Amino acid sequence: MWLVRHGTTEWSQNGRHTGRTDVPLTAEGERAAAALRPVLARRTFALVLSSPLMRARHTAELAGESPAIDDDLQEWDYGQYEGRTTHDIRQERPDWSIWKDGVLGGETADDVAARADRVIARVRAAGGDCLLFAHGHLLRILGARWIDAPATAGQHLLLATAAVSILGYERETPALARWNDTSHLDGGLAAL
Repeated sequence: MWLVRHGTTEWSQNGRHTGRTDVPLTAEGERAAAALRPVLARRTFALVLSSPLMRARHTAELAGESPAIDDDLQEWDYGQYEGRTTHDIRQERPDWSIWKDGVLGGETADDVAARADRVIARVRAAGGDCLLFAHGHLLRILGARWIDAPATAGQHLLLATAAVSILGYERETPALARWNDTSHLDGGLAAL
């Protein structure tokens, strides 16, 4: 399973929690998404899916893909923390961490994990390599769930905008084959 985090948005540049707010890519985000095109064009995927949010869909389109929409690939619903930065939230809740403290009025990490588990089941049933376009926290949780770790293990999986990750197997054991690769932005990733 190939995972692509959407390109940069104004909110991602500013560290604002962007869950369900439908913000567009910046010009830089569009360039990064387009840099994926030659890498992905050499691959055949049994299934290509995207979050319904425009930043993921537009990344897919600029990368040359026409994905089916899967609502389970939407980003974490941050509730009352939507659009706020960690620094801002910590003014009210010192030492706050989304991973240990969650959000007010939104989803829990386990809610997001349940959606990730449904995506994993759909991908495993597809019978070939799959390509997903989605969001930072959701993909980090999906990576954790792929290796049978709890959702909160996603805190250990950094993920840059426009990064490519590949989930695979070591024999029959689910494994992280590649994580947070942005070498395509420098002309790399050609060997994949």
